[in-house]
Amino acid sequence: MAAAASKPVARQRTGRSVPPRRAGPLARREARLAWGLLLPTILAVACVVILPLLAVFWVSVKPVSLADLRPPTPVVREDLRGGPKEAGDAATIRYRLRNSSGEQTIRGVTLTDRLPEGLVVGELDPRCTLAGRDLFCDLGDWPGGFRDQIRIPVTVGQVFLDAGAGLGDTPARMTGSAQNVLTSLSFTGKNFARVFDGAEFWNVLGVTIFYTVFGTIGALVVGLFAALLLDKSFRGQGILRGIYLFPYVAPVIAVAFTWVLLLDPFSGSVNALLIQMGVTDEAINFFGQRPLALIMVTAFEVWRYFPLSFLFILARMQAIDADMYEAADMDGASPFQQFWYLSLPMLLGILSVLFLLRFIWTFNKFDDIFLLTGGNAGTRTLTVNVYEQAFAVSNIGAGAAVAVVIFACLLVFSYFFFRYISREEGL
Repeated sequence: MAAAASKPVARQRTGRSVPPRRAGPLARREARLAWGLLLPTILAVACVVILPLLAVFWVSVKPVSLADLRPPTPVVREDLRGGPKEAGDAATIRYRLRNSSGEQTIRGVTLTDRLPEGLVVGELDPRCTLAGRDLFCDLGDWPGGFRDQIRIPVTVGQVFLDAGAGLGDTPARMTGSAQNVLTSLSFTGKNFARVFDGAEFWNVLGVTIFYTVFGTIGALVVGLFAALLLDKSFRGQGILRGIYLFPYVAPVIAVAFTWVLLLDPFSGSVNALLIQMGVTDEAINFFGQRPLALIMVTAFEVWRYFPLSFLFILARMQAIDADMYEAADMDGASPFQQFWYLSLPMLLGILSVLFLLRFIWTFNKFDDIFLLTGGNAGTRTLTVNVYEQAFAVSNIGAGAAVAVVIFACLLVFSYFFFRYISREEGL
């Protein structure tokens, strides 16, 4: 019996892997049912998150501008020139033609139109033919930015005047084929080359890291301090908690413009108070000079988002057993020692989660900085750079490339966070 019992142990010591047991029919049915129940969620996540992310990656390697979001199409405007009043008056049907794209070529452009009754057509354009009242024009290929006109002389008859019809009753139609930059298989690396060209990108990245790191840590520290203040029960505690939540629940556009008005160098109350107190001799342009503007937008980030940290930290502190504090108090521990050796170890888990969430959210923050400074005075972050590249410069591809860089930065941060920090905190 001892020899038989030692055989499995010997097999394990040899390092040979034991083949896994095959799942039975019931387990396979349960797995299929589980995947079937998860399939709607997976599809929803794919549609909401994955597909837009893939679209950003696709656009980032495309030479696409803001004007290329719509595929190139031939455009026609028609009107009747000459102002005919009576039968027999001469007039001209004019077709104004253009290529909607300034760069892409449209091939095989054709124009078709049905002329109203009562118009006698004169000499046609060589590119056009007339069958009854149906006009057809073969216009060939149009290069980018192409513009042209087709003029057809006509004589107005009484039938046309009596009908009161216009050329718009039978609108002209145009056809043509063009290559859409977004769906073509032509790729380029110029967008990323433009992003990383020169020292501008590294300056923007440095501003983003400063804003994100100090904004995140500041929000956690202030939120922890606020939670420590309101951890004890006292009269008016509920009102004070509501006041603490105001920066987070107030509309961002309202609080941002309030800060701008208060800190305005010409009519702001803060500057007036500082000058009257003798702190400064002249007004300070808080949002218009380096590096003060970056410090102020970071302070705004801390002030606006510390209530979120405050709520989570306070909820975790109130879940800690009060007997530990009573025992520590009986042993003569000071309040600081109770916080450092009892409260802080219990809060490390929630602080780590808050640091991860706030870091990602702050790194992606756009509206606060854009409302306060518009990215000027050294406050241009990567998200502001996305907006400026895509809409101010009309380079959608470069804006998507910056968005890909943001995604890569957050991916690297998340990897190191879960690889090292989360393990240390036991997450």
